[in-house]
Amino acid sequence: MATQLRGTDVVIVGLGAAGGVAAYPLAEAGLDVVGLEAGTWLDRRDFAPDEIRNNYRDWPMLIDKCEQERPTSRATSETTARRVGSHPMMNAVGGTSLHYWAQSWRLNPWDFRVVSETTRRYGRSRVPLGSTVEDWPFGYEELEPFYDRVEREVGVSGQAGNVRGAIDGRGNQFEGARAREFPMPPLRWTAFNERMAEAARAHGWHPFPGPAAINTERYQGRRGCGYHGFCSKGGCPIDAKNATHLTTIPKAVDTGNLRVVTQAHVTTVQVDADGRVTGVNYVSGGTEYFQPAKVVLLASYTYENVRMLLLSKSNAYPDGLANNRGQVGRHYLSHHQGAGVTALFPYDLDAWYGLPAQGVAVDDWADDNFDHTDLDFIGGGNLWAMSDRRPISAAGMSTFGRGRNWGSAWKRFIRENSDRSHYFYIQKTTLPYEDNYLDLDPGVTDPLGLPVIRITGHYKKNELALAAFMQDRAVEWYQKAGATEIVRGGLGNAMGASTHAYGGTRMGDDAETNVVDRWGFSHEAPNLGVLGASVMGTSGARNPTLTAQALSWRTAQHLVESWSDIAE
Repeated sequence: MATQLRGTDVVIVGLGAAGGVAAYPLAEAGLDVVGLEAGTWLDRRDFAPDEIRNNYRDWPMLIDKCEQERPTSRATSETTARRVGSHPMMNAVGGTSLHYWAQSWRLNPWDFRVVSETTRRYGRSRVPLGSTVEDWPFGYEELEPFYDRVEREVGVSGQAGNVRGAIDGRGNQFEGARAREFPMPPLRWTAFNERMAEAARAHGWHPFPGPAAINTERYQGRRGCGYHGFCSKGGCPIDAKNATHLTTIPKAVDTGNLRVVTQAHVTTVQVDADGRVTGVNYVSGGTEYFQPAKVVLLASYTYENVRMLLLSKSNAYPDGLANNRGQVGRHYLSHHQGAGVTALFPYDLDAWYGLPAQGVAVDDWADDNFDHTDLDFIGGGNLWAMSDRRPISAAGMSTFGRGRNWGSAWKRFIRENSDRSHYFYIQKTTLPYEDNYLDLDPGVTDPLGLPVIRITGHYKKNELALAAFMQDRAVEWYQKAGATEIVRGGLGNAMGASTHAYGGTRMGDDAETNVVDRWGFSHEAPNLGVLGASVMGTSGARNPTLTAQALSWRTAQHLVESWSDIAE
């Protein structure tokens, strides 16, 4: 029998990018908050700049709860689900914000109005058949103040392109209007970034530096970036990457109202006879505990948010918590990050080390920033020429058909060309479809015997046509910059586990097609909130973290302002 603990106002399940942000406004408002985190506290001593450990042994992901709960995936319901690769996320106080690339993008206003804007401009028939995409229940303008607040509390560097309608060509002229400049200037460009920017301008495109949750100067007592080159799957050894374990979580702890419980493996959410949540069960050190709470906020990443709801069955919710309408796990999507392009240049790029968030972006082909009238898809992609390069990854470069990938000739080729190649990954719009979804795998379990999530889905004609179009733009860019050899990657249609996973607990006003309302609270269990990208119904063409954090702050603020209605 579970040991019952002292009750609290709010329990947050997961103190990563989303939960770690929400904790601060709740604690600052005086609410008693317990944050349950499956991982532990880590600090700069844990973040060695070690390419083998970080990038090839996936430390610390392989040794923790996250990897043991890795989802299975399959293309369709007629195929067998399998585990492929490693889990891209991690458990720790701060979560994946410790080892992510720290690109901190806002969505474009179009991403909030995909259906209505597509219908207005091209006709309703252009929304792909079988897609379950809906407009968000609110627009970009409503989320903008929360984007702004998170950018300041966490610390985001960048160059604004649209401040209150005034366009600045140094930034992204396609972005939605922002209230003010970024807190810090952008990460610096390398000589190759400058060359790529010149090539983009020669095309008539509009290059700009991307935004990053990385200090470019001293900010909130932490030093600026050292450009050492180990941000990809690695924590920052000088605390310049602004993960929530350094930013909002310590601020919340300092109020005296947040208690962080580490190594707490939450299994289920409990409800009463009326269907209201009463707290959560978790296991720590082999002992089961019950943490009572007036409000429960799930913030444990898309796969685990969905898994926890589906595992939490009761008389009130026989098919899983908040799932009486069968919407938990539906409307799933993940970024199509395939269709890459690799180029070889006749000159050294001087691109050793650096970091993935350091680069030059082009949004001319993102979202609906260009005319789709004569195209067979909607949406677009973000072109991104980053500066990330380390020795082992460089040794894995393509030989561009000039030789084998082993032996003395290969070694000579690598020595001569390891600083002359570059790779594009292209983030592209992905839409939700009826037959792309998450559920519990009937045959694969974690060490506690609980079923893991099963991903069913593949990319459709719209996404594949968009991918081919964006590859063409990448090739054009490389050619203008002087590339002599270019290799296109396959378009790919597999939808495996992703760091950019959306949906499953989608947000919307219609309770028949969405799990949570416009504030992030369950339509069925009103004192249950869900945080993170699982509430998002569209992906945009850029990383989800900043949007998930802005939504989390918005949900937390709504809870504070509506406490008596939600909790009592």
